[in-house]
Amino acid sequence: MPLRFTLRQLEYFVAVGEAGSIALASEMVNVSSPSISAAISQLENEFGLQLFVRKHAHGLSLTQAGRQFMTQAKTVLSETEALNRLADNISGFVQGPLAVGCLLTFAQIIVPGLRREFESRYPDVTVSQVERDQTALIEMLRRADIDVALTYDLDIPTDLTFLPLAELPPYAIFGESHPLANRTSVSLEELQEFELVLLDLPLSSEYFLSLFAQNGTKPNIAERSRDMAVLRSLVANDFGYSLLNIRFSNDTAPDGRRLKYVPITDKVRHLRMGLVTSQGAQNVLTVQAFIDLCRVKLTNESIPGMNMAPAIAHR
Repeated sequence: MPLRFTLRQLEYFVAVGEAGSIALASEMVNVSSPSISAAISQLENEFGLQLFVRKHAHGLSLTQAGRQFMTQAKTVLSETEALNRLADNISGFVQGPLAVGCLLTFAQIIVPGLRREFESRYPDVTVSQVERDQTALIEMLRRADIDVALTYDLDIPTDLTFLPLAELPPYAIFGESHPLANRTSVSLEELQEFELVLLDLPLSSEYFLSLFAQNGTKPNIAERSRDMAVLRSLVANDFGYSLLNIRFSNDTAPDGRRLKYVPITDKVRHLRMGLVTSQGAQNVLTVQAFIDLCRVKLTNESIPGMNMAPAIAHR
């Protein structure tokens, strides 16, 4: 019995269902609106179902039948992708899409270079990337929106797998005129006397605050920022010091002002940079090839775009 639909039609249907309009779906899948409209009409005619309610001012919304159809369509597309990947694994051919997530704090200096080298090695792979905070990356892995996430070992759920790559100690970061900027090292007790610009991302902020708590001290938080570039500029312009585990190879803020990184003497927890995957993801050949590249490029001795000079900090 011939199929009553094509996978392409299902892909366009799911795109419209998620976007809520044909125009937005057209941008998502890079296909013309008339082609998507035709695919939806063909599905409705073939199955005798109304999948969408057309609202002139508000786009399209799924009908009751459309919602059930959407659930099954996603399953079919997911199983098709799994079948394609199984075939790739059997043939030993690295190809197809790879969705990579990365923590906001270091995505800018690591992911573009990794993507370029990976795609150069495997020209039949198309890599897409997203930059999110830790909580969002975990959610995307669980929804299978991404295949792998490059992040820290911060509260990794037991249903996900963490593969450590490099260990990163925390540094105090100062503007050039800060009283502690020219020190060779600094303690958390000394830092608590000065104003802190805190990186205010989920789990990251808790980690930095825990360093003080573990040593019986308390920081004086003056500013908070979720943006790494803004934080570095605030520090460079003397709004306070900050704490980071990422030491950029270029010690300047986005506005060109100089920054100083000073090791912390206290025995504090280092963060481990690594890859997070869902269970079984490493059995996918393309994912494993990306993991293998990261193991070579991201080590305690060398990370592209970062200064890996040894620090005083202890675990």
